[in-house]
Amino acid sequence: MAKPVLDAIAIGRVSVDLYGQQVGGRLEDMASFAKYVGGCPANIAIGGSRLGLKTALLSRVGDEQMGRYVRELLMREGVDVSRLATDPRRLTALAILGIRDSSSFPLLFYRENCADMGLVEADIDEAFIASARAVIVTGTHFTTPAVAAASRRAMTIAKRHGRQVVLDIDYRPVLWGLAGHSEGENRFIDSAKVTARLQGIVADCDVVVGTEDEIHIAGGSTDTREALIQLREATKAVILMKRGPEGCVVFDGPIPKRIEDGLVVPGFPVEVYNVLGAGDGFMSGFLRGYLRGESLAESCRYANACGALVVSRHGCSPASPTWPELSRFLDRGSPHRALRHDADLEHIHWATTRRGDWPEICALAFDHRPQFDALAERHGQPPEKIAAFKALVYRAARQVAGGDPAFGILVDDRYGQGVLDQAGDGSHWVARPIEQAAVTPLAFLGGPDVGLTLREWPITQTVKCLIFWQPDDPPAIAGAQIQQLKILAQACRDTGHELLLELIANRKRPGDGPATIEMMRRVYALGIRPDWWKLAAPEAESDWKPIERTIRSADPYCRGVLLLGFDAPIAKLAAAFATAAAQPICKGFAVGRSIFAKPAEDWLSGRIDDVAAVRRIAGAYRRLVEAWRTARGAAANGTALRKRMG
Repeated sequence: MAKPVLDAIAIGRVSVDLYGQQVGGRLEDMASFAKYVGGCPANIAIGGSRLGLKTALLSRVGDEQMGRYVRELLMREGVDVSRLATDPRRLTALAILGIRDSSSFPLLFYRENCADMGLVEADIDEAFIASARAVIVTGTHFTTPAVAAASRRAMTIAKRHGRQVVLDIDYRPVLWGLAGHSEGENRFIDSAKVTARLQGIVADCDVVVGTEDEIHIAGGSTDTREALIQLREATKAVILMKRGPEGCVVFDGPIPKRIEDGLVVPGFPVEVYNVLGAGDGFMSGFLRGYLRGESLAESCRYANACGALVVSRHGCSPASPTWPELSRFLDRGSPHRALRHDADLEHIHWATTRRGDWPEICALAFDHRPQFDALAERHGQPPEKIAAFKALVYRAARQVAGGDPAFGILVDDRYGQGVLDQAGDGSHWVARPIEQAAVTPLAFLGGPDVGLTLREWPITQTVKCLIFWQPDDPPAIAGAQIQQLKILAQACRDTGHELLLELIANRKRPGDGPATIEMMRRVYALGIRPDWWKLAAPEAESDWKPIERTIRSADPYCRGVLLLGFDAPIAKLAAAFATAAAQPICKGFAVGRSIFAKPAEDWLSGRIDDVAAVRRIAGAYRRLVEAWRTARGAAANGTALRKRMG
């Protein structure tokens, strides 16, 4: 028997969830929605992947934008989508959800002839099923004959190859045709037909997981112990009963006289903010332990902790914890009953679920505004010419970049909106300034409500903020800067944008290392943890180590430092790269005027045409990229040599 390469394959329901963002209201009154991937199997696949399992989703999505969104997000989450088929005739399923209060969560399913219900036996490949330690099947995909046959085929193959079969009962009466469309949140309606269907499934399962209500429907009785007895007569599986905040009870043999005589694993006392998706998080945590050979008690401890974290947040799949986050919670707990108010846990959650991986950035920065205003005025050119030149800069950058994943740009929307529109395909790193240029204390583009401004920005754009904040600033200036930075940092977290903080701690000497370090420490002392720093290369090479220590001690999840250029000649920047590239914390550069300043002068004055401008900008950008990569290669070779020499 071949060794499994996957831990788990989840089969069935996958949707786009639209979550109402106004907590405490009816769905009828929701004004805005957040978009997530949902559906019990999809949530489990994502949650398991976040915990370090190798998971796959076997299902279908539509051949449209929502189907592509589901596929792309699953891929970013590390879920195998090789058996996520695209159905050309059906639409991706949709669910609309809300948080009414601590016990009411309105839920509306749009699943009429949806893509995932088009799953058939032919979609179940034997070799693929055999490649996983476990197959996860769920209740909804036993509601109609075709999807039931597909799920049963997967179970049969799994058993034939000695794999585990895990059933999440996932009982939704509305999806069994037992309730009206508006009753999506109803979790229990007695049905002999559903009970019979489930009891015909559980015999071939190794683990059966459900809430107390789901045990009732599977066991055919609203008396919990009687339901468990009936279920035990139908299956030898481990029965895992979820009990919400009380934790869970496991039955790995005969049902005892008292339910509490089963294996009771206590829950975590947390605020119940949103129960939707908590069970999927629970299953993800259980699988992390169970499929890695942990005891049932330890697996259930993981499960209860994951459920507690999910129930404390907005959304289903996005609320699932990562392994570093779960480990931190299990090791230290939290002083907060409302876990979403635990800044450390929330930061780990954010930092370990961010989009993309950027080990290197070679960005061309042309977000400058006052500099271009002055240049255009000097040559008698209208603002439209600035926008046209920025389009040429982008053309030159793309010419150099090709398919290089390290390529990036930093551009504004005042003169570069056309560039931002072109760069919206997500193929490279994009940052965009939020600060009003040349204004101290810090002020924001779009007005004081920066959160409202960021709601209109694509989620793929990194928020860049330049702040001039010096150790000897007067208290009034410093206080205003602090207030604005706090507002910005919170807005970025609320909207899901990364923050690149460009800090100038000495206007006359941007490379003043001690001043930079002091101001970075002040930023961290405020509880602000930027995803990126943009800094001038320190004048003294010895200042790099304290910069790195400052970052790593305050935020080991920081993506790193990008170097700014300050219009320095490329030869001078190359010399700075020789030192910077040897620093693990330095991931690259975001440089502009050193590359485009002279071509801009010549183009706006009419001395060169578009072709020449693009050629010169591309040449300068290419030389800078090569200088960085040469320095990085030399640093890597030096490190390897030192390791070989001991």
